[in-house]
Amino acid sequence: MKTIVITIFSVLLAALGLYAQQDPQYSFYRYNMNVVNPAYAGSNDGLEFALGLRSQWAGVEGAPESQSAIFGTSLGKNVGLGVSVLNDKTFIETQTWLAIDVSYQVKVSENNQLFFGLKGSANTYDANTQGLQTYGVGQDGSLMNFDNRFTPNVGVGLYWKNDKYFVSASIPKLLTPERLEESNGEARVGTDKVHMYLAGGYEFELSESTNLYLTNMLRFVTASPVSYELTGMVGFAERFTIGAGYRFSESISGLFLLNISGGLDVGYAYENALEKPVGGVEKGTHELFMRLRI
Repeated sequence: MKTIVITIFSVLLAALGLYAQQDPQYSFYRYNMNVVNPAYAGSNDGLEFALGLRSQWAGVEGAPESQSAIFGTSLGKNVGLGVSVLNDKTFIETQTWLAIDVSYQVKVSENNQLFFGLKGSANTYDANTQGLQTYGVGQDGSLMNFDNRFTPNVGVGLYWKNDKYFVSASIPKLLTPERLEESNGEARVGTDKVHMYLAGGYEFELSESTNLYLTNMLRFVTASPVSYELTGMVGFAERFTIGAGYRFSESISGLFLLNISGGLDVGYAYENALEKPVGGVEKGTHELFMRLRI
């Protein structure tokens, strides 16, 4: 079984090579894995519902904003079901993504489960090309009617779960529909880029009531350097969790998660870019998160 898992992970990695970031990134990626990995659906006992809101480069008009809603539950002994809705707006681009996830669990041992996931999705994409001049970008003639595009897609994923650690590998969108692409100061018709995600995490018990959670994520996107993120969080009596994250050469973040009651958690993260992408005007990135487990 370990040989099979290693082989599948190697194939997923080899299928991509070096990959520009087009899909949104989240500081709370550990808790909303459904967005990127269909195998995560139903991997936790019971029903799980999460909401996310991310506002990037606060203070910049038209800066990226993302909203997400995620639902996941187990169906019977080995099957899981998930639904993800993601709305993303970046300057002149707006897209809404609806996905349905199905997972199947293989129990490897008493404390280890392997989940296989399949994602079916539909995406609406709209680009207001009339607004390109606002940002000093020209356009070619093929962009006159580049709006209201609807495209289906499929994705795959693997999720290995242990009592103390997890490993996740996924490609949420295998197909590459058309979208805008900037080159030498001019907008052209390009294609969506394939994103691959490889993540893992481990839980260390510091005391009877204190735990350390270390998680990391690698993102591979066509024609862009590999993005690596490392997050460390300390949990106190399963009531309050606080930590920090570092996205290599990109940003640093601080985040906390508070258990309100039972299965209800709320969280907030603040992220600050290491290099100001818009001349120092932006005031950082804010992210809100809510999760309900039943």
